[in-house]
Amino acid sequence: MKFYKMHGIGNDYIYFDCMRGEIAEPEKLAIKLSDRHFGIGGDGIILLCASDKADCRMRMFNADGSEGKMCGNGIRCVGKLAHDLGYVKGGNCTVETLSGIKKLEFFTGEDGKVESVRVDMGAPILDGKSVPSTIDGEKVVGYPLEVGGKTYGVTLVSMGNPHCVVFADPDTTDVEGLGRQFENHPAFPDRINTEFVKVTARNKLKMRVWERGSGETFACGTGACASAVAAVLNGFADMDVPVTVSLLGGELQIEYTGRTVYMTGRATLVFTGDIAL
Repeated sequence: MKFYKMHGIGNDYIYFDCMRGEIAEPEKLAIKLSDRHFGIGGDGIILLCASDKADCRMRMFNADGSEGKMCGNGIRCVGKLAHDLGYVKGGNCTVETLSGIKKLEFFTGEDGKVESVRVDMGAPILDGKSVPSTIDGEKVVGYPLEVGGKTYGVTLVSMGNPHCVVFADPDTTDVEGLGRQFENHPAFPDRINTEFVKVTARNKLKMRVWERGSGETFACGTGACASAVAAVLNGFADMDVPVTVSLLGGELQIEYTGRTVYMTGRATLVFTGDIAL
């Protein structure tokens, strides 16, 4: 079967065109192919599937085989793949995900292929119980949470995936060690993605992320959205103003309007190949 290795600012996945038929046991396939020594290598696999509700549907599986409800960098690549393969026409499309239908706007190059994508990610979920977590509150902002014997002020945001944003210098933080402790903290029944964020200037953030099921990745789209929302809620950034989020793999532009979150970033095809499934 043909595969497409793609990345959104370094957040790399293995993509399969399943518009005419889905793959059996994608969970096992994700574990096998994501291995960077014995497989193709990636943060997981993503399937471009047919939908009766939108132009196409996205299924995303982490490197440990768990299925994710949403992937910000992945959905941009899904849009590019659907456009460049001719499944959708024009400058926009809709993509069905487990966290709802998302609207995408394309920006193409001279060759007519998509270079970057703007995604309407929808309204963030801020209620503590709904993130989900065991923490009560209509908004959980700067909440003191003890992790690894130290108390951190955390802000909880769900963008279809649950996120815990910690304003701590990512350059001096043990992202792996602390990230694992946050991921498996009893306050988060479905585990949690954790962003370690530094405010470098007004409306500018530097971020590293520990993703549940994948570990540290070069980028996380929903995490960048959550970090920008958290920055607005904590008074470090302005509503209705693009926030530049710098990650290991590049930059994303995030705008929180109070009603929805817009994410803009590149989507890149690295190479294609064939593999026996």
